[in-house]
Amino acid sequence: MAAARALSSLLPPPEGAFASTSIHFCALSPDLFRKVFVFPRASNDSYVILKPKPEQPLQNFTVCLRSYTDLPRPYALFSYATKAYDDEILLFKSSSREYRLYVGGEFVTFRVPETHMDWEHVCAGWESATGIAELWVNGKPLPRKGLRKGYSVSTEAVIILGQEQDSFGGGFDLYNSFTGEMTDVYMWDHVLYNMQSIMWGGSFSRYIFGWNNLHYELVGDVFLKRRLLF
Repeated sequence: MAAARALSSLLPPPEGAFASTSIHFCALSPDLFRKVFVFPRASNDSYVILKPKPEQPLQNFTVCLRSYTDLPRPYALFSYATKAYDDEILLFKSSSREYRLYVGGEFVTFRVPETHMDWEHVCAGWESATGIAELWVNGKPLPRKGLRKGYSVSTEAVIILGQEQDSFGGGFDLYNSFTGEMTDVYMWDHVLYNMQSIMWGGSFSRYIFGWNNLHYELVGDVFLKRRLLF
C-alpha cells in the first residue's frame, strides 16, 4: 500500500464499502467557480465520490487538482480503484518533498521542492505506449519516470478524493486521509502537453470530468464552501 499502516490497527474497520451515516448528494453542480471541498478533520469515513467514469479502457490519462493543507504526514489526494487493483490510479503525497503516482498497482516517486503553506497545483500524466509518467507541480515539470508500459486502466472503477482505497470502494485509513481544501479537479483520457497553462486557467476540453460540471457525492464531514481569496 502507499504507506505503512503501523497505527491502523487502532481503528475499527469500516462495515463495508462507502459505510457512512451522512451522504450529501449533488447530482451535477452548475457552477463551482471559486468553490472548494473542505475536509476539516482526519477521518476514515469522509471523502468525495466522483461519479463520471471513462467509457473505455484508458491508454493514457492526465489528472490535475489544486490542494491546500498543513498536514505533516502522508495523505491521499486522488484514488481510482478497480476490482483488480485498489491502486489502479493513485496520487499520493508520501512526504512534504515526495509524491507517488500509482498505475496498475505499481508506483514511481517524484521528489518535489518543499512548499510553505500555500496552494499546490499538481498534474500527473501517464501513457501506455511508452510507460512514461510525468508530474507537474505548480506549473513546473519534474524529471519523467516510467512504469506499466503497455498497460490499460480498467473502466470499472470507484473514484474518490481525500482517501486511499485499500479495497474496492473502501478500506480507508485515518492516517492516510486528507485534511484541508481541494479544488479544480480534472481528468482527461490523454496526456496534456501544456500542463503549465492548466495551472493558470488554460482552456479545458475533452475531459472525463472537470470542475465546471463535476458530478459528485460528499460523504461524511466534507463541505462545499466558497474559496478564500488568494
